Amino acid sequence: MDLFSSKIFLSMVLGWFVAQGLKVLIYWYRHHKIDFRLFVGTGGMPSSHSSFVSSLSAAIGLEAGWNSPAFILSLGMALVIMSDAAGVRRAAGQQAQILNQILDDLNRSKPFPHTRLKELLGHTPVQVFVGAFIGIVVAFLVHQL
Repeated sequence: MDLFSSKIFLSMVLGWFVAQGLKVLIYWYRHHKIDFRLFVGTGGMPSSHSSFVSSLSAAIGLEAGWNSPAFILSLGMALVIMSDAAGVRRAAGQQAQILNQILDDLNRSKPFPHTRLKELLGHTPVQVFVGAFIGIVVAFLVHQL
């Protein structure tokens, strides 16, 4: 089977693409300007990690069966990835925000060069849920093709 004709592969890629595209559109709606860096960045609404893994898992379930070992494995991995996005990665982003504030405060008293840490790393539970929902919908739509 050709990889690019696989509905599973197509679902996975489109799940990520739709979520990343929505980040750009949401930013445009809120700020009235387009920032294409959001298309390849991490964090924000919706979670493209969640969309990616949930579309993959749903597509496998639709193709191989909801009781198949492949679906069960993909579901387990999806849950770990989504939990990590809302847990560990979000905590790292919050820590980066605090460290940036400390560096900004220190820089006011004695200037020194420093690189700001990336703060938008993880996701809120709502961002993860919306990303997962998008991924599942994409998988079902692709499966209908």
